[in-house]
Amino acid sequence: MAINVMTLESILQNFVTQTNDIQGAALVTPDGLSLASNLQVGMDEERVAAMSAAMLSLGERISHELARGIIDRIAIEGDGGHAILTSCGQDVVLLIMASQTAKQGLLMLEIKRLLSELKGALGH
Repeated sequence: MAINVMTLESILQNFVTQTNDIQGAALVTPDGLSLASNLQVGMDEERVAAMSAAMLSLGERISHELARGIIDRIAIEGDGGHAILTSCGQDVVLLIMASQTAKQGLLMLEIKRLLSELKGALGH
């Protein structure tokens, strides 16, 4: 089944514009290629995809070395906000960027809902 990039872009755009405290979202491959994104103006899509893949690779190595099993998500929390990387089916990774004021529980619920929608669009 072919991936409909326009559908993925639309889903991400709706998520970013309709969900409080969300600043951007991207779907990337584990090797650092962008499938779809809705990022803040000035963010380089290719660079974000490459950094997401690097973060995932490092997280997997750390998880393996510490015997933590398969990674559910990787989160970075800074004074400028949050970046959350999570699996979106086979060979697709979802990156979400949220403001510092985002409530963690609500954010995770919204991400879970988005993952379900994206997996349907991806045929997973």
